Amino acid sequence: MTLQAKPEHYIDAVADFFDQLTPKATDDQLFAAGYLRGHFDLAVGSLEIAAAPFDKALLCQWVDDSLAKAIAAGELASDDQQHVQQLWQQLQLIAA
Repeated sequence: MTLQAKPEHYIDAVADFFDQLTPKATDDQLFAAGYLRGHFDLAVGSLEIAAAPFDKALLCQWVDDSLAKAIAAGELASDDQQHVQQLWQQLQLIAA
């Protein structure tokens, strides 16, 4: 898959999910969504800048790796880790 054929539908669906979550989310959900959106957007941007061919699976792997590094570096308390991981699992179920 080339850069022009990137998984637009999935990226747009994830952005819509975040946008729709905002008015009804708890403080914990808002924190997790904002934190996760940063990792997701960074993965999308990094893959675009690298002009690397990618698909949903590769994009998800980049986010997984980014989250693992952040957690290993102690960026999140255990409760926050749980909220972020639960939200990330939901987002991975969105169809590409």
